[in-house]
Amino acid sequence: MSEIIKFEFKKDDNVKFSVKISTGEEPDIDEMTVEELQEYQAQLEQQIEELDENEPEDQESEDYEEWADQHEELEDLLDDVIDKLEELVEE
Repeated sequence: MSEIIKFEFKKDDNVKFSVKISTGEEPDIDEMTVEELQEYQAQLEQQIEELDENEPEDQESEDYEEWADQHEELEDLLDDVIDKLEELVEE
């Protein structure tokens, strides 16, 4: 069963940025073609870019901690995709 995790980044009680994550439903990069991996890579890069544009100002806040955790998770996924692409190119 998948679970939806939602992060909302607020400023002055207004939602400035919202991210939803569906757990248990990540694509299986081991089963993806080079083209699918490249598309997934582009999607992850876009998500990271959007997240960067909405970085909370207060690095001591709970919002920043949630933002940083999300950012790290996306970067880890991106690293896995890049590693898999390099592996497939070497074959």
